[in-house]
Amino acid sequence: MTDIVEHHRLFIGGTWVEPTGSDTIDIVSPVTEQIVGRVPHATPADVDRAVAVAREAFDHGPWPRMTRAERIEVVTRIKDALAARHQELAELVTLQNGSPMLFSVRGQALSAVGVFGVALAAAAGFIEEDERQGTGGPVLVRREPVGVVAAITPWNVPQLTIAGKLAPALLAGCTVILKPSPETPLDALWLAELCAGAGLPEGVLSVLPAGRETGGYLVSHPGIDKVAFTGSVGAGKSIMAAAAQNLTRVSLELGGKSAAILLDDADLAVAVPAIVGGTCAANSGQACVALTRVLVPSSRYDEIAAVLTSAFANLKVGDPADPTTVVGPMVTQQQQERNLDYIRIGQEEGAKVLTGGGVPDGLSTGWYVEPTLFGDVTNDMRIAREEIFGPVVCLIRYEDEDEAVAIANDSEFGLSGAVFGADGERATAVARRVRTGTITVNGFRLDLAAPFGGYKNSGIGREFGPEGLAAYFEYKTVNLPAPAGS
Repeated sequence: MTDIVEHHRLFIGGTWVEPTGSDTIDIVSPVTEQIVGRVPHATPADVDRAVAVAREAFDHGPWPRMTRAERIEVVTRIKDALAARHQELAELVTLQNGSPMLFSVRGQALSAVGVFGVALAAAAGFIEEDERQGTGGPVLVRREPVGVVAAITPWNVPQLTIAGKLAPALLAGCTVILKPSPETPLDALWLAELCAGAGLPEGVLSVLPAGRETGGYLVSHPGIDKVAFTGSVGAGKSIMAAAAQNLTRVSLELGGKSAAILLDDADLAVAVPAIVGGTCAANSGQACVALTRVLVPSSRYDEIAAVLTSAFANLKVGDPADPTTVVGPMVTQQQQERNLDYIRIGQEEGAKVLTGGGVPDGLSTGWYVEPTLFGDVTNDMRIAREEIFGPVVCLIRYEDEDEAVAIANDSEFGLSGAVFGADGERATAVARRVRTGTITVNGFRLDLAAPFGGYKNSGIGREFGPEGLAAYFEYKTVNLPAPAGS
């Protein structure tokens, strides 16, 4: 794609309408630093319009009143269209945020298809109501859609995070107002066209590209019943505070500083590819689940450091459109500067750069950062405690298994993680002790059929699988009349 991708209208309730304001959002390529897209910037007045049509569609429209099978039919058409056009979607995501194409196909487009598929499977078996025997007589427990949902998504994996909110919300019978990140709105508007073609009724979906001010207005709107957000801890706390004014329900998937524990019997042939895949190769390190703290036994520190240093040094950095590229650019110049600042901070704290540490040679245009591995890191350093969100990884020594678990848990985050060891039962036992929402034994995996979310500052609630679908329902208890003669 070389031409600027432009949208002049907003998608509100299934209709393309003129924005109320004149401001626009420029999408800048992190590869060329040139403008590649332009969309309208939604205003609070546009939010009011979107909430009004979503409220009407939920309170009086057909979508929540359709049968589950009818909603499944429409959402299946969305999934099938995504699958058929996944390459186009992957290219659009790469254009905006610089994801390497291999990751954009698998981790962006096809993962979104997978989330829709898992949500559809969960909906097919979902129990909408069941009768129980209560303490005072029979009761009917119903699950009813929560209402109007504000879905706010980030720039790093835009379609995956959209799917994690949109698919279950639609299947539950909710209406949705989607606010994509201003860095990556093009794929969200592309999806709006696809959903309209699938036959969503009027009012069910709106897409409002905007920045924080409009986003803040959206989450504090009294017409919103639930906010589903993926992003930073700071933004999550602000959203939770704003939503609290109306007691609006929230689910928050926030940051991470996940630990990969290599036990003393870890097989490096297994561990090293998984660590590379869970760090620099995971969207160029711009992933909340990245394994950014690698915990290694002191007895094997030199051996492991040497192997990981070689692996990181040999990763191909460059144009994300090249299918052989493993690490692309940071999404913005600000993100590049953030990573380089943390690399400087790590050195000032006494950590040693084993490989990387700057901007790759020959890549002065574009917001690139070398895959960087720090050695001699202690868990009290800022580079070990704060989320950097880039290809910067810390090696931390430990003496025994208990200390490894203690270091892994000594974090304000708890989103992901991994444990590597030849004895699978022992490694699994260690995994059980780590306070984190997702952890993999001898690998790195985000399973779309299992609940995903975090402990501590990594968030509230779960997405994906049956648990992700359940998050879009309210529970109602109907106390039934006692049987005659009782």
